[in-house]
Amino acid sequence: MSEVKIKLAAGTNVGLLRQNNEDNFIVSSDLGTSEWLIPQVGTEIDLGELGALLVVADGMGGSNAGEVASAIAIETVQNKFTPELLAEVVDNDKAVQEYMKAVVKEADLNILNQSKEDATKQGMGTTIVMAWILGNKAYVCWCGDSRCYVLNRRKGLVQLSKDHSYVQELVDKGELSAELMHDHPLSNIITRCLGDVDNRANPETRIYQLHNGDVFMLCSDGLCGLCHDDQILDVMIKFHDDPVECKKELISAALAAGGYDNVTVAIASIQTDEDDDVYDEEEETAATGEENLSTTIRCETIGRRSHKLRNLVLLFVILVIAVVTYAYFTKDSNPTSQSIITTITLYWEKLSSYIK
Repeated sequence: MSEVKIKLAAGTNVGLLRQNNEDNFIVSSDLGTSEWLIPQVGTEIDLGELGALLVVADGMGGSNAGEVASAIAIETVQNKFTPELLAEVVDNDKAVQEYMKAVVKEADLNILNQSKEDATKQGMGTTIVMAWILGNKAYVCWCGDSRCYVLNRRKGLVQLSKDHSYVQELVDKGELSAELMHDHPLSNIITRCLGDVDNRANPETRIYQLHNGDVFMLCSDGLCGLCHDDQILDVMIKFHDDPVECKKELISAALAAGGYDNVTVAIASIQTDEDDDVYDEEEETAATGEENLSTTIRCETIGRRSHKLRNLVLLFVILVIAVVTYAYFTKDSNPTSQSIITTITLYWEKLSSYIK
């Protein structure tokens, strides 16, 4: 098994409009020690036998109830990720995945029980996303729309989780293009969570093979709901060697984009002695080298940019027709041909700026 070293960083911000922070997070750099602390800034540590864990929970329900729900979820994870409980599951992929699902379901039950005991907390709920870095793999488990990404030197920025949301269902049905998900007016509607009295939590899992230089990023939708993936990619490329600065810059980007929600980010950068040329078929792409790191996301954003471009071209054509029509029918103050050309040229320059 390859030797793995990690750097961790995590943080949260209440945002610019909210009065309280309903997000919660927790990080353990070594589950074998039962310490839930972020290592000293910039510290690179050896990955222990029981691995490291990052968790982000995004509460909802108002009147502090969301904060309570996310706190219960985090506390449940702490109680279940202890050395004595983990030792029996770490050697089997399926056992690891089933264990993570069971922890989420137990957190769901704990939230529901608290809601029954305290009427003021009825209706509270939370999303959750976890990344368990264990051996040479990362096990991702999630319920809701909090996300896990990985920045990979060959593939670019890859979303490992898949939103449990209304707009994701539209995409799955072929009724909406993936490029338009972010800006859809109903993008905040989730279809799964913890604490739903009508539907028990139904988490999903995924296994990812670690590669040297990978950077994992977990976040609440206070980041991915405000910033497009290409914006997130730009920050992560720039600060991929410094998780602490990367975390700060991502939160700053969310605040600059409006900051109307709580924003939470947890980051783990990976260094391994694994052969960088070893990739399985699912992970292999045509992009190679760090200079092409943005290829994947850049391609994914072409559709969104093309959509804007089509609208702009249509606007440009309408403008040309309007200007020419005005020039023809206005007898007394007919603009000169040069003024018409100047106006059209200005809009063509604007159109060209979107093409670049």
